Amino acid sequence: MALQAVSFSPKISIHKDVYPAGTFVLKNTGLSEVPFSVHIEVKSKSLIYRNKEVRVPVGAVRAQTASVSEIKQAPQEVNKTLRKGNVIITGASSGLGLATAKALAETGKWHIIMACRNFLKAQMAAKSAGVAKENYTIMHLDLASLESIRQFVDSFRRSGMPLDVLVCNAAVYLPTAKEPTFTAEGFELSAGTNHLGHFLLTRLLLDDIKQSDYPSKRVIIVGSITGNTNTLAGNVPPKANLGDLRGLASGLNGVNSSTMIDGGEFDGAKAYKDSKVCNMLTMQELHRRYHEETGITFASLYPGCIATTGLFREHIPLFRLLFPPFQKYITKGYVSEEEAGKRLAQVVGDPSLEQSGVYWSWNKNSASFQNQLSEEASDEEKARKLWEISEKLVGLA
Repeated sequence: MALQAVSFSPKISIHKDVYPAGTFVLKNTGLSEVPFSVHIEVKSKSLIYRNKEVRVPVGAVRAQTASVSEIKQAPQEVNKTLRKGNVIITGASSGLGLATAKALAETGKWHIIMACRNFLKAQMAAKSAGVAKENYTIMHLDLASLESIRQFVDSFRRSGMPLDVLVCNAAVYLPTAKEPTFTAEGFELSAGTNHLGHFLLTRLLLDDIKQSDYPSKRVIIVGSITGNTNTLAGNVPPKANLGDLRGLASGLNGVNSSTMIDGGEFDGAKAYKDSKVCNMLTMQELHRRYHEETGITFASLYPGCIATTGLFREHIPLFRLLFPPFQKYITKGYVSEEEAGKRLAQVVGDPSLEQSGVYWSWNKNSASFQNQLSEEASDEEKARKLWEISEKLVGLA
């Protein structure tokens, strides 16, 4: 704030005995007092007082560049931009989720809500990662239970914390499974957790994010190169393929329908890849339906191949042995959990990555860029149909 001219009427006097030492109050009978800071010099017996807090009557100040109402509002704007952001991260007790929580906490700008199934595991993980206690809150969430998701949302709202960013990170990957397993409501586990669980969570929390006064509100859904069939990795069999969504429309319960989204035979690896296509389609549909109205940024990403992550714990031992060096030295696609966490943290809070409807990737120089999605993963009609079926399955329609 700059005040180019300040004039005081002869009736104004300086009182030093009413307010704390070092505070000067300019008074004018009958006029209200308005506090503001101004560079002022009061010379008496060679003493100079600079940059004191002054209280000046409204009618006694003429300022060309700032009004009294602007002065009153300034502290509110400062508070709006200075508070820490609150971010919910699903699956934050290990792997990419934990690495992201650590990266965000280290900036000093974020409070992380670790949404996890195992409270004790999350607590130990946060301590092991060196995340200070004041920087995180652990809340129970099981994405394989729609009831647990609703309870989580209720608990979060009762906490009184605002919500600025949601990161849908948790995932189930069962590549060697011969038979399907199911969620509490009877959906095939990979699709039920990775897609339907995050779909319900996001929809329920949208109103909370809309109400945020944080400068940048975001919903981030972690994708996968394996679900993107326009890449080499995406063409490794079995390839992702949602078909006409007939299996999803029938409930994925294996009783009166297939357990696969496309209606085919169960395949654990394909179930995961299909769920990732659903994640990327959901992100784009969220963008089309809500971005313009709410200003929320909706984005997806593939942070690189974290070949040592616990996500591969269900793979055969030989795969777990050979996959990391293959990614590191042959494909050059390997990234550490720490680096991947920093990349996801970028998408959470970096102003340069605020575009909505984008699928982020990183090149070999660790520079981010907007990547192209496969034809299926960017199919608007399929995204709309997926949305409508998913609403019915989770009880929102």
